[in-house]
Amino acid sequence: MAKRQSPIAGLFDMGVWSKKLLQDHLFYILFLGFLTFVYIANAHLAERNVREIQTLQKDLKEMRWYYMSLQSENMYNAKRSEVAKRVKDNGLRPHASKLNRIQVRQESYQLGDGY
Repeated sequence: MAKRQSPIAGLFDMGVWSKKLLQDHLFYILFLGFLTFVYIANAHLAERNVREIQTLQKDLKEMRWYYMSLQSENMYNAKRSEVAKRVKDNGLRPHASKLNRIQVRQESYQLGDGY
């Protein structure tokens, strides 16, 4: 009586031709496995880089908002009225009179006159 095999066992049964084919192309099969490993590792590395770039872009946006708020606050505090309010307690006040202009005549100024 012949031994009967199940269909699943027949899939894993290697004939003489299959063994010879596997032995002849073993290095090629290992090389394809290595390339598959490199491909998967590269995909994971690319995904990690994309996540890091997104995180850095988010941080950059937050820093830009922070910079803009500081710049706005600085411009507000540099207004003449705000400066006057802050220095009022020190006894300083804005100059009320008209500014004087100093003019120097060109003919009276010569090199070597004490300079």
